[in-house]
Amino acid sequence: MIPYYLLYLALMSLVTFCLYAADKRKAKKGTWRTPERVLLLFSFLGGAAGGTLAMYTIRHKTKHWYFVVVNVGSLILHAALAVLLLYLGL
Repeated sequence: MIPYYLLYLALMSLVTFCLYAADKRKAKKGTWRTPERVLLLFSFLGGAAGGTLAMYTIRHKTKHWYFVVVNVGSLILHAALAVLLLYLGL
């Protein structure tokens, strides 16, 4: 089960990074943006690594404290869940 969970986290992180990057592009162009709740939801549902990476590599949403809290909190949550799955042998 752990390999599937890690694959899920990797795919969600890739999707989340792409969402943040697309939103940054849209912000520069002044076009319709991805809602913040969508970015936060994808980060919370497993894409926190991609969200955090996007925040600091493309410098997007770094001024919003709640993005930092959700991304870091989700990273800790999903890391703990992975360790628990590993410990239980699933």
